[in-house]
Amino acid sequence: MQRQSHFTRLALLAALLTLATGCSKTGGIGGSAGEASQATMQVNAQFAQELKLDEQQDFENAKRGFMAKPTGKITMADGTVLKDFSAYDFLQGKAPDTVNPSLWRHAQLNANVGLYKVTDGVYQLRGFDIANMTLIEGKTGWIVVDPLTARETATAALAFAREHLGNKPVTAVVMTHAHADHFGGVLGVVTPKEVAERKIPIIASAGFLEEATSENIMVGTGMARRSFYQFGRDLPRSAKGNVDTGLGKDVAYGSVGIIAPNWLIYKPTQPMQLDGVDFVFHNVPGAECPAEMTFSIPDKKLYDGAENLAQTMHNLLPVRGAKVRDALRWSTYLEQALEQTKDADIYIGSHNWPVWGNANIKKFITMQRDVYKYTHDQTVRLINAGYTPREIADMVKLPKSLSEFFGARGYYGDLRHNVKAVYQFYIGAYDGNPANLNPLPPQESAKRYLDLVGGADKAVAVAQTAYDKGDYRWAAELLNQAVFGDPSSKSAKELLAKTYEQMGYMAEAATWRNSYLTAAQELRNGPPTKGASKAMLMEMLLQTPIERFLEAMAAGLNGPDAEGKNLKVNLVLTDLKETYVLWIENAVLHFKSGEAAPDANATLTLTKDIFVKMIAGTAGVKDTLLSDDLKVTGSTIDLVRFFGLIDKAPGTFAIVTPK
Repeated sequence: MQRQSHFTRLALLAALLTLATGCSKTGGIGGSAGEASQATMQVNAQFAQELKLDEQQDFENAKRGFMAKPTGKITMADGTVLKDFSAYDFLQGKAPDTVNPSLWRHAQLNANVGLYKVTDGVYQLRGFDIANMTLIEGKTGWIVVDPLTARETATAALAFAREHLGNKPVTAVVMTHAHADHFGGVLGVVTPKEVAERKIPIIASAGFLEEATSENIMVGTGMARRSFYQFGRDLPRSAKGNVDTGLGKDVAYGSVGIIAPNWLIYKPTQPMQLDGVDFVFHNVPGAECPAEMTFSIPDKKLYDGAENLAQTMHNLLPVRGAKVRDALRWSTYLEQALEQTKDADIYIGSHNWPVWGNANIKKFITMQRDVYKYTHDQTVRLINAGYTPREIADMVKLPKSLSEFFGARGYYGDLRHNVKAVYQFYIGAYDGNPANLNPLPPQESAKRYLDLVGGADKAVAVAQTAYDKGDYRWAAELLNQAVFGDPSSKSAKELLAKTYEQMGYMAEAATWRNSYLTAAQELRNGPPTKGASKAMLMEMLLQTPIERFLEAMAAGLNGPDAEGKNLKVNLVLTDLKETYVLWIENAVLHFKSGEAAPDANATLTLTKDIFVKMIAGTAGVKDTLLSDDLKVTGSTIDLVRFFGLIDKAPGTFAIVTPK
């Protein structure tokens, strides 16, 4: 019986691990980054000529209040480097030929890393992660605003602050919105036990926990894979690689956690006192984030714009993917912010550097407001004139008053991509042309195009002519067909890699640069062998409602394989005292809470901790084979069949080559 029990558990573990693991693809043709072409240098020279790149006010603001700079590295327990504080030391002097000079300027501004005093009792830690951690001094300790992405970076940032400001306790945590770079490090500043024992307020806006967990669980694997492109995770930090992200320096792919808020901001304006400091919170959902809030501290004449405001045009639809954002609502919130800041002398945000002076703050918010309103209105005007997303993206240009303002330029977002987001928001991605109702899949379409032109070699020859002329958009379009139509063509891959390099070198948006250069790298070397591990999300997953996992399991059911299979499983979580019935019907996985079903094929009894570890792929022998907290009754074969129908998602899928 004991051997049978071990076999049962081992088979179950193997089936559950299909949710989290899989083989990765490798390959590629080698090669390294090249130099900027003459055409690229001409484009970059034009940027330098048209913009006042020597304007100094931003540099003064970015350096103002500097107290101390960290050195060395932040690592995970296994030695993985999350942050190297010397990685961007190359950002000195004039822009090299391989970086857009406007982006180079912005990257230099974001390279001001360290502890900064914003005003009496308000400090920021910048450059420890992509976001800022803000510390506000209360009567008895620190109010922490936005505790970064990872426990490791948040721990290091708070320790660095205490080294220079004093070892005060954390007395409140404010998480301005439901994106991981603003809450993921919360367990590095407080623990759930401390929150419970000291009754520490954890402040967030209504809907925070639902939005924070649903995005990361439901489509977290796909978004994480695409985020490697947006943030340039695997690029070298160099003038031919990652120079910035637009919102800050690199993202820390470390241990992401979460703590459920115990105070929610749900009114448009909601005053609250935290550790003797009077705050006025403003609930602003459905713009930059589905759950977000800004706040004012009237006594300090300070306004925190969260991520509705940044020193860059933002994304209405990130290239990593997300729920498309409402540009009109965003501009409306910024109109409200003008009223909320009528007495403010200091602006701070979740990213980049502050602004001082009421007139400067008013101009900053006005420009940001009008970027989103102009993008929205002009896109809608052209939609109603019958133009399609690709056409409108080439038609909409910002007026000079906006395009000359550095704080509204596209370092993180991009006007062309944002135009397409507005189009999608209102009438979807389909452009109305029936030829695009049911197009062929990319690889099949590409094969037929190559047949038409006479093969990959001829396509490469035509693309080479376009490349030599600096016509990179056409070269990329043609070579993309060649790569998908004939994946064995090394010449197509290499020329496409060179084309993407030039497009990256001239891109003003850091997100576009990182995407192009990552594409070039993967054309040469293949997709990454390691995706974003669910293990790094373990601290968050353990705090996530079990319904989110079951929803994700349902979305992972292999429908064709499940056809005709009517299986039912009871899931009993002993520590939560919760029971769920999971069943497959019409190739759809359903679940409901309540009493166990007497006609279930099998019953799986375990703790949430073991269940989550199994799904995340971190369960080991101790958790499964040797655990008394895991029991199976009923048909082991049916239980394994049930979980075996859930597809694996390794997060290393190909993007610029066929899957």
